[in-house]
Amino acid sequence: MKPPLGLAAVIVVSAVLSASAGHDWATPADLLRALAGEESLRSRLLLEWRLPRVLAAGLVGALLGLGGAIFQGVFRNPLAEPYLLGSAGGAAIGATVALLVPLGVPSGYALALLSFGGAWGATALVLAVGRLAGTIDAAGLLLAGIAVAAVLGAVRSFLMLALSDETVSLQIVLSWTLGGIQTPGWTGLAVLAGLVSACMLLAMRLARGLDLLGLGDEVAHGFGLDPGRFVGIAVLVGAAVVAVAVSYGGLVAFVGLIAPHIGRWWVGPRHRALLPVSAGIGAALVLVCDGVARAALPPAEVPLGLITAALGGPFFLLVLVRRLRA
Repeated sequence: MKPPLGLAAVIVVSAVLSASAGHDWATPADLLRALAGEESLRSRLLLEWRLPRVLAAGLVGALLGLGGAIFQGVFRNPLAEPYLLGSAGGAAIGATVALLVPLGVPSGYALALLSFGGAWGATALVLAVGRLAGTIDAAGLLLAGIAVAAVLGAVRSFLMLALSDETVSLQIVLSWTLGGIQTPGWTGLAVLAGLVSACMLLAMRLARGLDLLGLGDEVAHGFGLDPGRFVGIAVLVGAAVVAVAVSYGGLVAFVGLIAPHIGRWWVGPRHRALLPVSAGIGAALVLVCDGVARAALPPAEVPLGLITAALGGPFFLLVLVRRLRA
């Protein structure tokens, strides 16, 4: 099922607003002139810096929304969020090492590779803990993920203190952990777009299994699905999605919680429709929040994670209260 046309309009409007926002506000006419190839300094700055930043923000938001929908489907819990399984914490540890340790390779490649390795390693650790405890069901993995995420947060803080040899490097890592979209060149943006497409294809292959899993393990097994094996695969796919988002956007919380909820209100619980819609809503959310982050306190930039936390915290409490009253 294709995402509703209204969502495409929301994403376009969000992108235009985000591209217009900043210390130096731009009009839609300015953006059109930049896209048309005008040679002025203003147009070059818009084309080479702001537009790639905006597109990257949309792609990161799509990954966060997609990851949230996967994890909520796997754990059959609307309060599940990509960061609960430790995958974001593992990616953050990898990125911290990449930012603080000279590795002799371009920092962008090191950041991406170590974020991937950290996310997958953390997720594998969660799965191993679940197996050692004799539980590979969704509830057991969720509890193991919360515990591993707490430990990884402490390890990341220790690494930040132990590896940073100057105030500037520590500030860089602190800024990254608070969330902030990296501004890629057009080549890097193409790589990110390819990764997002691959993640979407992998996620869509999980759609039927996520629907069956929501009916209960016995029913899912009756339809030919091995719940234990499927949960392990889906968790690893979700970890890969989050790893890409973290490597390009730092730690941006709550988007993966909000987007699937809005998606279910919009198109219902079936994952073939929900997954792409959650990705689109996540893209729109991050686009708007990134625009606010750049425009709220010029010339400084507010960390993106603070904006999403201010939005997501009350949303989380609202969902929690509704579940407790149900």
